[in-house]
Amino acid sequence: MESTTIKRAVAQDADRLTGLVQNCGAYQGSYASIISGYRVTADYIARHQVFVAADGTGRLQGFYSLLLKPPELDLAFVADDVQGKGVGRLLIEHMISRARAAGLTEVRVVSHPPAEEFYRRLGAERVGTVAPSPPKVDWERPELRFITA
Repeated sequence: MESTTIKRAVAQDADRLTGLVQNCGAYQGSYASIISGYRVTADYIARHQVFVAADGTGRLQGFYSLLLKPPELDLAFVADDVQGKGVGRLLIEHMISRARAAGLTEVRVVSHPPAEEFYRRLGAERVGTVAPSPPKVDWERPELRFITA
């Protein structure tokens, strides 16, 4: 894997983060409704713990957003062309470290169904399911938890 740096997102990252969400291959077809029209805004970045992963040239590789109250991984996306190269693992490890530093003992994840196995490989445990919430989400989603203490 090439050099990856993780740093706090800034307001100017909002459009790039939105682009990554909108172009994510995992949210095509039957899963497209959940991101339809979704935007990561400068206000969202200012209110939450949003971190970006970039390569040595500054190219966005992925990002995550950690909510502190209640503790939840709100967003996590990795660019399609670097999936499977360790970027997602780096982001989740960073998120767990940030959660610990904030005094959190666990972090909830409501997962995109195809991503559940990824989170489980990194140590999350499944604790239930979240019911559909039409019209955007017509399917159950796995509810997982990372223990950070």
